Amino acid sequence: MRILLAEDDVITRRLLEAQLKKWGHEVVPCSDGQQAWDQLNKDESPKLVILDWMMPVMDGLTVSKKIRELETRPYTYIILLTAKSRKEDIVEGLEAGADDYITKPFDPQELRVRIRAAIRIVQLQEDLLEALKTSEFRATHDSLTGLWNRYAILGILEKQLARSTRDGCEISVIMADVDHFKKVNDNYGHLAGDEVLRQAARRMKNLLRPYDDVGRYGGEEFILVLPGCNAESAVNIAERIRLEFEKTPVVSSEGTFPVSLSFGVATTKGKDCSRTDDIIGLADDALYKAKESGRNRVVFAGELGSRT
Repeated sequence: MRILLAEDDVITRRLLEAQLKKWGHEVVPCSDGQQAWDQLNKDESPKLVILDWMMPVMDGLTVSKKIRELETRPYTYIILLTAKSRKEDIVEGLEAGADDYITKPFDPQELRVRIRAAIRIVQLQEDLLEALKTSEFRATHDSLTGLWNRYAILGILEKQLARSTRDGCEISVIMADVDHFKKVNDNYGHLAGDEVLRQAARRMKNLLRPYDDVGRYGGEEFILVLPGCNAESAVNIAERIRLEFEKTPVVSSEGTFPVSLSFGVATTKGKDCSRTDDIIGLADDALYKAKESGRNRVVFAGELGSRT
């Protein structure tokens, strides 16, 4: 593990550094508190620090307090190294944010045990953060395609509509549906059907702008949210996706076969924005027309607010 070691006494610092390296750790040595603080403000800074209490420029207590003020960073485990052994001093150090302390002169075995305990806690913290990230991803993403799920993409659309109302910018929505998806499942099996949905998700994401969003609306239906996109551009984007599928068949473990998509496009702007249901309904109507008129095509529904 990478360990930051801040100690102004050269001999003590070298002894500690040698012990830590002997136990297999990578050491980031610092000769004062300011150097330690500068290192801790870098990307991928050590999660475990050993701070001497009494140091020039900035003492260990001050560094501990400043670390604890950074609420957004991952947790940093702090061990204070000090010659102070009074109970009042230990309490002061712990109240400043330290997790543990070691008195000078340090005992190597005691140091090793405390380092091991610190590493366990740091690892538990990292495992917990990873579990939270996984949980958050699963709550907002579709497990099959990796796209935003229905709840998340509707939330994104709602925020973009509010922004459009405020700033007067255009926003377009595309509803996309895989044509004859039931036949894919019937003829090639559900594994092939899953591959169609995954490839649809991947191809759509590759053809969108970095600030566009796409989610799985349900079944074989997708919704694309295009902020700052006028009607002509939205239709062009839908057409590019349609052509990508028209010219490139789906390759799956169950075989290679053609797949087409139908699209309904709707656009809204500024004061015409009202509810997500309004623009989705408009795009959905256009999608229905695309499927009714032969599939594998793009139909533009018009602009919200322009209907009479």
